[in-house]
Amino acid sequence: MTALLARSTPVRLPAPATTPVFGHLWRWTRDPVRLLTEGARTGPVFRLRLWRPAVVGYRPEWNRAVLGDLDTFRSRGSLSGLTPYLSAGVVYTDVPAHDPRRRELNPHFHSRGLAHLQTRLAEAAAARLPESPFEALEWAGHTVRRMLNAAFFGGALDERLLAAFLRPLERPVPGPMLPRPLLFRRLDAAIARVLADPPEGSLAGALSGMDDAVAETRVALAAGYDTTAHTLAWALWHLAGAPEWRTAQALPLVLDEILRLYPAGWLGSRITSTDTEVAGVPLRARTLVLYSPLLTHRDPDLWPHPDEFRPQRFADGGRPAWGFLPFSAGRRTCLGAHLARAMLLAALTPWCDGPLTQVSGNPTPTAAIALRPVGPLLLTRRR
Repeated sequence: MTALLARSTPVRLPAPATTPVFGHLWRWTRDPVRLLTEGARTGPVFRLRLWRPAVVGYRPEWNRAVLGDLDTFRSRGSLSGLTPYLSAGVVYTDVPAHDPRRRELNPHFHSRGLAHLQTRLAEAAAARLPESPFEALEWAGHTVRRMLNAAFFGGALDERLLAAFLRPLERPVPGPMLPRPLLFRRLDAAIARVLADPPEGSLAGALSGMDDAVAETRVALAAGYDTTAHTLAWALWHLAGAPEWRTAQALPLVLDEILRLYPAGWLGSRITSTDTEVAGVPLRARTLVLYSPLLTHRDPDLWPHPDEFRPQRFADGGRPAWGFLPFSAGRRTCLGAHLARAMLLAALTPWCDGPLTQVSGNPTPTAAIALRPVGPLLLTRRR
């Protein structure tokens, strides 16, 4: 019945303004955030003409369907496959192989499995706190690399090689999408050497006996780098502008609000495996389906005053079901969510003491693989 409905009942979806010949593709390459925001004003589900047609939704019922049905909405063939940084490991694995792989990895990335890393992360975060004016994105990138190295390898991985591997993720498209086989082979070899004799208490030690441990580790480094670094930079910027929130007790609320305002995973994608229907919209098999945590988190029907920094909105613990997706949701919730939170809290805690002031900057979100500030974000810290 659903298949017949999808074939026999075409729905004319609204769309934001296009450009001749290129449809939405030119606007997508220039400013995808603005394009999506404009699309959301046309309705809760809208269409885009990119290099292939796409359907975008952002309301909770859309998110629930797309993220909850792994059989119908598949990862393979989606946008993750456009970058070599994410087209491997559990991130790109579909059912039925996804669930057992996830069960194998889950214990090591659960908050209980990461508890022993707290001291190591705190030491890495506090190692190089700047005293003079500094650029938040640059500092956050260095700090997150150190913390990833500490968590996964006990600091044993070559820092220059890790930086070289992660640096393309900081560049605009097409930088993160270009193949770099030599660099990947060098990093894989270095990871394999650490996995062969992992430091005690490291994530490498937990992963060393698994199949495809090298690829899983490489993808985890990529998925956890720019997403966490950009979130950290935004958090510092807002803490500098709102010192009343700069307490250890308030940091979890601040972090939730930063993740709401600026979800690093601003856009997710799936490919339909069969004809289906979501939120009253028929979708053909092989349709590129997009969901956007950025649009969901800025929906005024879900979040009062959605563009304002208001950490107090999380004080009662309430969150709309399928309306808060900083790490996706459902069975494909980001495996590194607990690690990212632990890293961010460890990195932000030292900034609760002493003055922190905004100097100048542009925190407006822009997008490539992950959401990031236009920047730069200049801050100063003096005792």
